Amino acid sequence: MKISLTQKYNVPGPRYTSYPTVPYWNEADFTTEKWITSLQKSFSESNSKNGISLYIHLPFCESMCTFCGCNKRITKNHSVEETYIKALLKEWYLYCKILPAKPVIKEIHLGGGTPTFFSKENLELLINGIFSYAVKAENHEFSFEGHPNNTTHEQLKKLYDLGFRRVSFGVQDYAAKVQQAINRIQPFHNVAKVTFWAKEIGYTSIGHDIIFGLPFQTIEDVIDTVEKTNSLKPDRLAFYSYAHVPWIKGNGQRGFNDENLPKDAEKRQLYETGKKLLSQNGYHEIGMDHFALEADSLYKAAHNGNLHRNFMGYSASKTQVMIGLGVSSISDSWYSFAQNTKNLEDYYQLLEWDKLPVVKGHILNEEDLIVRKHILNLTCELQTSWTEESLNFTELPEVLIALQEIENDGLIVIEENSIKITEKGRPFVRNICMAFDLHLKRKSPETNLFSMTV
Repeated sequence: MKISLTQKYNVPGPRYTSYPTVPYWNEADFTTEKWITSLQKSFSESNSKNGISLYIHLPFCESMCTFCGCNKRITKNHSVEETYIKALLKEWYLYCKILPAKPVIKEIHLGGGTPTFFSKENLELLINGIFSYAVKAENHEFSFEGHPNNTTHEQLKKLYDLGFRRVSFGVQDYAAKVQQAINRIQPFHNVAKVTFWAKEIGYTSIGHDIIFGLPFQTIEDVIDTVEKTNSLKPDRLAFYSYAHVPWIKGNGQRGFNDENLPKDAEKRQLYETGKKLLSQNGYHEIGMDHFALEADSLYKAAHNGNLHRNFMGYSASKTQVMIGLGVSSISDSWYSFAQNTKNLEDYYQLLEWDKLPVVKGHILNEEDLIVRKHILNLTCELQTSWTEESLNFTELPEVLIALQEIENDGLIVIEENSIKITEKGRPFVRNICMAFDLHLKRKSPETNLFSMTV
């Protein structure tokens, strides 16, 4: 019996916010000293030209959403805010001490967890503390994730006054049975209220995150969610596949059974239905699982060839250095990665000892850098070429062999010195990137590491 492309390519695979992916980092050859040397080199190359990015992880949530695989700490005790803000600023101070010049910050993203768990006063304390050691780049882009149930008008206004112009609200799905299953009870009214507040205040890019493949989700649910989304007209959307990773400790994905999840062709149809409706309402597909109106900076970046992707997802800002602050955060110097401890108490202790809370990482070798460029090109531009010596494909014959079958399925076009992803291939970008992933090819995982690609 002939199987569909969805069935064929729906396999576990990375989301490629980095290469190599975290499970394939060479931790044995990594040291914090090597990370610092790499960071200083990259900072010197790029700070004055493009500035740097900051990702700040704010892990606290008042309740557990059972679709979430992020690092978080569940508590209703808001006295934790002050201690954590002090720790973040201590970590930033330690970084600024080792950097050879004052950082020029091009991009800040507050992620979580729930950034809007924090009071407007503590958010102001954090941002002002960051800029006591740094300066803002021209045309900077500051963004944060807001929970529609607890984001206040005062928080939105304060962050706007601090330079933030982009906010992303987590919606997921509006169906009551789906919200119950994922423990995210969130009426449409709450989303509409914070969206209108943000527009009224003057935010230039308002985003909504919606998910397909959630437990009990149907075509009718997706249609209803997208139609409600269209009525609010956010500037951009992340419309991405639910990552079912119940094996990760503490992720909470145990409130429903596997049989409650739409699979294969049924799950893909949820996406295609939503995509069609979004397209009819003026949204353009960007990279993987993202959509934007033509006026949004993400669309402009994709149209102009300036789209970038890193641990924060897609960005209209290209920076060579991204420093991650906070528990579990990942930093990227382009030449190396470094991740902070995931344990909050260890994070505090290391900073108390005046040590960067880095516990693991990876130093990229020449082969890693070559493959990384290809994967970044594919996820951002849906094509890549190897006309430059540094992208010499003839040195990677196993990649070409892997791509031949993908070409036979009509997902890509291979030309003399380049490949392009076809419209038919857009749902399978992760699979196409996997053809380049030499670490994955050389050592297939023996345990569950990745969510399904489709």
